[in-house]
Amino acid sequence: MSDNRIINPKTGRPFTPSKQVMTQHITRAHMTGVRQPFPGYSIATGLTPERLAAVLRNAIEGSLEDYLILAEEMEERDLHYASQLRTRKLAVAGLVPTVESASDDARDVALADEIRELVRMPQFSDMLQDLLDGLGKGFSVVEILWGTDSGRWQPNGFHWADPRFFCFDRETGRELRLYDATPDGERLADYKYLIHTPRIKSGLPIRNGLARLAATMYMLKGYTLKDWWSFAEVFGMPIRVGKYGRNATDEEIATLVNAVANIATDAGAAIPESMQLELVESARGSGGETLFENMADWADRQISKGVLGQTMTADAGSSRSQAEVHDEVRRDILVDDARQLCNTLNRSLVRWYIDLNHGPQKKYPRICLPVIEAEDLARWTESIERMVKLGLRVEQSFVRDKLGVPDPDEGAEILGVPSAAPQPGETTTALNREQPADPVEDDLAELRDELLADWEPVIQAVTDPIQALADSCESYEEFLTRLPELLEEGGMDATALMQRLAEATYLARAHGDVDD
Repeated sequence: MSDNRIINPKTGRPFTPSKQVMTQHITRAHMTGVRQPFPGYSIATGLTPERLAAVLRNAIEGSLEDYLILAEEMEERDLHYASQLRTRKLAVAGLVPTVESASDDARDVALADEIRELVRMPQFSDMLQDLLDGLGKGFSVVEILWGTDSGRWQPNGFHWADPRFFCFDRETGRELRLYDATPDGERLADYKYLIHTPRIKSGLPIRNGLARLAATMYMLKGYTLKDWWSFAEVFGMPIRVGKYGRNATDEEIATLVNAVANIATDAGAAIPESMQLELVESARGSGGETLFENMADWADRQISKGVLGQTMTADAGSSRSQAEVHDEVRRDILVDDARQLCNTLNRSLVRWYIDLNHGPQKKYPRICLPVIEAEDLARWTESIERMVKLGLRVEQSFVRDKLGVPDPDEGAEILGVPSAAPQPGETTTALNREQPADPVEDDLAELRDELLADWEPVIQAVTDPIQALADSCESYEEFLTRLPELLEEGGMDATALMQRLAEATYLARAHGDVDD
């Protein structure tokens, strides 16, 4: 590890990492401690408008637990909300991370290589998904368990921390602290917690969660489904009617009553021939068969708008062209989610790792989650190729990071431009030698250079008299009238030009005859 001292910006004193704190799993839940693994009660069960309003209000005032329990239960109970939220999370978590070095300097490239090792850790992708849990709840925390087994500070694991174990300070509502049964909580240890607070809108972090946005629709949808099932019990089943004659005995009536009661479960009954059993279809209930379905679908569409920013790719009934247009809107959200997640990683994980092992730097490598489409990548590659041919200087590390191609390891087999396949009897060495010049092409080039050696004086004997005549004329018609005078009066001598053309024709013909 480096001997460079890290100054703690909060205290102004050198930071000395405590190995006990850095390696300890602080947010581990305990049944007998302040931070217990199970909440012990439900918020979503029997949720009413009054109860929901109180939960959301208490969260703003600092009591987060009920809101965080509700946000968790919404993901577990509402299939549509869970699906849409998972789609948004996986869209970001599925991006291939790249690392950009601060420059092409050898030291900066070496630091970027160390960050690339972090990115390749098997736990890294799981850690990204844990940080994206903040999309629903408004914030998420991942605890880093550091180790020094390799001779430097290295994350040995990333552990998702239950958001119920944290609270915001009472003064600003923005500084996250560890819950310890006190109003303000315990200050978080340095270099220990990755905190992601997605900025979905301006305001306090606890008011930014998508669960808060979708909670009302979740509650209304719950009422709709409950009424829908009640309606189905009344109007969804046919009415069973038994008829008996005037002379039916008490025993026969009892037999018919049992048949009516059991036909729903047994799908059959035995009754005397003189009795009748009918299944009468109930009325539609004034359109109730579609009312509740439409209400539930409407609530789902509002949730889709809030989570994905659109409904075309989330709900049925859209054309392909409509879905493609709305998919661009979702892509904007994807780009912004990826940018914010990268800011969290670069502000915390990257800077902490470099500072702990190499001391503070002026510039740091950056983790990126580029959103690149195949067409864009091809267009970008062609543009870079043209610019390089025109003299633009481009860093190799920049191109590699953009394409997601890692730096080659020392001694690795490197791809290159393939050489032509060897012809029968040729060896690879022969292919690498410079090919002999074509004698025909050499002769033509020599002939061309000889004929053009003194072309200016030859052609000037023809063009100068024409130019002089044009300068002396007042109009184009006068120029055409006097042009024959140049030949009649001997003002233009084309002898040298004709001689040169004759020589060129003879030499070209002679050269062609020899080749034949």
